[in-house]
Amino acid sequence: MDSAVTVKDVTQVYVTEERATLAVEQIDFTIERGEFVSLIGPSGCGKTTLLSIIAGLIKPTAGIVTVAGRKVSGPSTAVGYMLQQDYLFPWRTIEANACMGLEITGTLTKETKRHVLHLLEEMGLLGFKDYYPSQLSGGMRQRVALVRTLATEPELLLLDEPFSALDYQTKLQLEDLVVETLHAKQKTALLVTHDITEAIAMSDRIIVLDPNPGRIRQTFQIPDDIRQTTPFEARELAGFHALFRRIWQEFGGHEA
Repeated sequence: MDSAVTVKDVTQVYVTEERATLAVEQIDFTIERGEFVSLIGPSGCGKTTLLSIIAGLIKPTAGIVTVAGRKVSGPSTAVGYMLQQDYLFPWRTIEANACMGLEITGTLTKETKRHVLHLLEEMGLLGFKDYYPSQLSGGMRQRVALVRTLATEPELLLLDEPFSALDYQTKLQLEDLVVETLHAKQKTALLVTHDITEAIAMSDRIIVLDPNPGRIRQTFQIPDDIRQTTPFEARELAGFHALFRRIWQEFGGHEA
């Protein structure tokens, strides 16, 4: 398989007048095209820093990142970023919010707008295209944010705890929807989460980071029987709970 993402010897140091802080050190990993990988670890392990570097929002102190074979030197339409908050503009309709990325990149045309409407339909949102964000539930707004992210046809999706602000039932529904959608569209994804069960249920592979500074501690390949079912159903499998215990032990029983 072709590598969609390569992170090679990445180190990030944050410097202030008072001190220099080593956030992540010598991070190396690859993500294959179409693969879903999760980054998990305790607070302070640099998960969001790594996402920002891969997105081109931060230039690493050392090391190289490539996406689809091209060195990352700044933000690019090849990378879509979905955050914990949906950041929809309250004065714009759902359709207009979903088209926002296309407007920013100067690629909004009749054809790409039709694609947005198709995505809204796939997400069960077409009937709400003339609504405003305040008229939608949190889960529906996150679905709009996913449409907005997919509309620009990114090669890589970065997901920074996109379900953490949702209630548990909505979170489970969105996990299934996101995994089904990304697999159907053969998208590559990197998820940052504090939730070990979420990482196991959604991923092909999990990278565990140590904190202060962030270093790769362990990598877990998700068994086929878990990967080949929905995130909701995966939680009922015996192997799911065994893997959870193995990963939990990596944290010494501390919260991720």
